[in-house]
Amino acid sequence: MLKIIIVLSSLIAATFAACPNIVSRAEWGARPPNSISYQSVPVPYVVIHHAASSGCTSQSSCSSLVRSFQNYHMDSNGWADIGYSFLVGEDGNAYEGRGWDRVGAHAPGYNSQSIGICIIGTFTSSVPNTSAQNAAKNLISCGVSNGKIRSAYSLIGHRQATSTECPGNALYDLIKSWDNYNPNP
Repeated sequence: MLKIIIVLSSLIAATFAACPNIVSRAEWGARPPNSISYQSVPVPYVVIHHAASSGCTSQSSCSSLVRSFQNYHMDSNGWADIGYSFLVGEDGNAYEGRGWDRVGAHAPGYNSQSIGICIIGTFTSSVPNTSAQNAAKNLISCGVSNGKIRSAYSLIGHRQATSTECPGNALYDLIKSWDNYNPNP
């Protein structure tokens, strides 16, 4: 019986090992959404964004920026909530936006079939630090392990969905080397 418990514990740990620390909506001080639409999971796409903002290297500063993005998306854009599924700071944390199961507002044509990950900062001429890169990659692995993202997902940059410079030239060039990057979605 003890061997079975040890094996099960190891399997559970392996399943969740890839997940980065995810700061919940309550922890970063999210407003409640005006409405919620659910999407079917696992989704076939992961869309990478940058915030085109200042960066952040602490949970406090990242949380403040995430709140400002939510306020802008809801108050200026008229969206039901923050647009992204998750955001990633250079503090190495992921921040829950709409989460795994809710339709986002981040990439026209892909919103109902993707997880949108926004890396906080501007990455036109430099890439995110290693902590942010690892958190984003681990978040994707976490989604695959937990049945939220298809194992054969396609990774794209926001500019592949619509006319924009997002996720910045440096970050876009970087994600071309990540697993499952799809140059022609």
